[in-house]
Amino acid sequence: MAKSGKTPSRLPSEQDILDYLRDAGHKVGKREIARAFNIRGDDRIALKRLLNDMKNKGLLDGGRKRMTQAGALPPVTVLDVIGPDDEGELIARPSVWDEEMQGPAPCVRILERAAKPGRPARLPGAGERVLARIRKPRKDSPCPYDATVMRRLDKRAAEILGVFRKDTRPAPPAGLSPDNLGGREGERAGATSNMRTHVRSMNAGWLEPVEKKARGVITVPAGMDGGARDGELVRAEIRRQRHRQSTAKVTERLGDVDDPRNISLIAIHEQGIRDTFPDAVLNEAENLPRWTQQGREDIRHLPLITIDPPDARDHDDAVWAAPDDDPKNPGGFQVIVAIADVAFYVRPGSAIDAEARRRGNSTYFPDRVVNMLPERLSTDLCSLKQGEDRPALACFMTFDQHGRKIRHRFARVVMRSAAFLSYEQAQAAIDGRADEQTEPLLEAVLKPLWAAHDALMEARAKRGPLELDIPERKLILDATGLIERVVSPERLAAHKLIEEMMIQANVCAAETLETKGTPFIYRVHDAPAAEKIAALADFLRTIGLSAPVGQVMKPMHFNRILARAKGTEFEHVVNQVVLRTQSQAVYSTENLGHFGLNLRRYAHFTSPIRRYADTIVHRALVAALGLGDGGLSDEDIKRMEETAEMISESERRSMAAERDTVDRMMAAHLSEQVGATFAARITGVTRAGLFVALLETGADGFIPISSLGRDYYELDEARHALIGQRSGESFQLGDAVEVRLEEAAPVAGGLRFTLLSSGKTMKRAKGGKGARRGKSPPRRKPRRR
Repeated sequence: MAKSGKTPSRLPSEQDILDYLRDAGHKVGKREIARAFNIRGDDRIALKRLLNDMKNKGLLDGGRKRMTQAGALPPVTVLDVIGPDDEGELIARPSVWDEEMQGPAPCVRILERAAKPGRPARLPGAGERVLARIRKPRKDSPCPYDATVMRRLDKRAAEILGVFRKDTRPAPPAGLSPDNLGGREGERAGATSNMRTHVRSMNAGWLEPVEKKARGVITVPAGMDGGARDGELVRAEIRRQRHRQSTAKVTERLGDVDDPRNISLIAIHEQGIRDTFPDAVLNEAENLPRWTQQGREDIRHLPLITIDPPDARDHDDAVWAAPDDDPKNPGGFQVIVAIADVAFYVRPGSAIDAEARRRGNSTYFPDRVVNMLPERLSTDLCSLKQGEDRPALACFMTFDQHGRKIRHRFARVVMRSAAFLSYEQAQAAIDGRADEQTEPLLEAVLKPLWAAHDALMEARAKRGPLELDIPERKLILDATGLIERVVSPERLAAHKLIEEMMIQANVCAAETLETKGTPFIYRVHDAPAAEKIAALADFLRTIGLSAPVGQVMKPMHFNRILARAKGTEFEHVVNQVVLRTQSQAVYSTENLGHFGLNLRRYAHFTSPIRRYADTIVHRALVAALGLGDGGLSDEDIKRMEETAEMISESERRSMAAERDTVDRMMAAHLSEQVGATFAARITGVTRAGLFVALLETGADGFIPISSLGRDYYELDEARHALIGQRSGESFQLGDAVEVRLEEAAPVAGGLRFTLLSSGKTMKRAKGGKGARRGKSPPRRKPRRR
């Protein structure tokens, strides 16, 4: 309880603060906590230490201006309405939730608000996305949270994507049984198994939602099927909802659900990603004003080049480097990073700006891109095309011979790209395999870039950012949209060159805006929570390694751990566990630094075509430096904190959509190989079973614990292992195993495997830290294959 009176008798306890955060119902920061408990003067310093301790213990999330209980929903959040439960309560879930990091998503009961005079109260329906105020649950609530709807976020949320069925009786979806899957896959595959209601003869059919969390029957009345065929993927508009039954009208036929070109549409709909531009946005994009050279520095005489993937359609960054001719900087370099001047075209208050803010970022699928900006901008006006004059915002940097930055400045410029090169093409030229395009650029353009890169990498090594080795996989599709092969692109020096130059320009942007006192959005990556570091230390002890517990962890400490594991059988698992120990990077108006890059301040400046955060930073630079039109508006500044939260959430939704699409494409790719055996590695260990990734393709799947064998397995959290109670047979995170594919469900994106390998022998932890006992094992009927 918050204290009353002018003088507090004591600092609040940790539980007092957690109770206050839970019950507040509004944004809470350090100032609000101090007011609530009447903490003044020097006691505020003690409060600050208490809050920092709680954050280090993993009890609090957020920064100085906004705090929440760790793992808890914030007072105001975005929810996806699932539908009524078996008791008729309307249930929702957080729109953004990382189940692998946070566990199962909590359910939220939607409460009915009092009706306005003359208007009946109406609850949102299944499939809608709403902004809601989180409340302490009533005693009768089936969920850990209650919520009241503040507003519906998108009219399109009343749409649903589903498979049209002409059968007269709904059946559970074909494919995987929920008992055989864990986590997200099990939920997707199982929820519609509750559909039991008959479809009356007056209906044309029913919809099997691709969102497997959806409950209840969605019927399509006669005359509202839009001519859809059985098994066709369709968009439909929810027309009426009553109890556990809804009706819908088919608005768009998207083709056969088995058509691989439709796979990414499922994730687009599930995550609420806006994939069509309103007419007002497209009209604005076609009628944008032409840029002029007035007020711009002319650098067309400098041979800047773009280096991108070979299939890139937009080129928003160009680079140039040369030895510094200043005698006071022997061996130093001048570097220019020029970025498309998106702020000139995308002005505050425009329809294009409003849509870009809603989207937050572009989303990249193996078969398509959902752009943040219309193609007129992203692939034309704001693309730094070879040989064409383009407006840009450039960062001019000077480095010494060891890669330390001496000075920098920003200017609006007009530039002309000398060439577009792929990473592989540029690298080949440096390695002595120049082609017709790169041969003329080698001495004057590429070699100076690589010389500057070498100096920057020397400074990077001294800075000591986190150096994780997590292999990247890329899907190569054939002409029909099916996976042709999966490749692991080689990490080239050309990639590192562009990456480090972009990082330096991003740092310069943050430094300039801090110096000018201009509001902007940081890219922040907080240090790992103390409880995660302790869990990492527990795990490392089980494999003979150690972590420096009791001191402030820095990236160099993690790099030492990774170096000790390199070349051992534990190299892969240690990289995975160190990755899971890290916090998630987000956007914020409060500077928390960037732990992974080991930087005190950082902002995103280099990709305004595909990230709204960068657009805000461009506007801030234009305003701070007096560079002309297109700077921050008063509304931008007023809504900046809200914008940071919105685009952080958009980024998480995009990542989830990209991941789910890859899962579905992999399931479709492997659906004809049921019964085949594969080499795999254990990537997750839970009480329900094991998550594995195939070594050849990276496809993720699940092994139910019930299929492991005759023993009774317990989860040892410290060792990330399932250990047989009788035999001591264990299966640990990172173990190489052989598996057999039993089932594949492309619509759900799930794969189920059986384990063929025997486990290692490992002693069970006897009540020690990390040991989690399950129910007592059956004496006569142990688990069987």
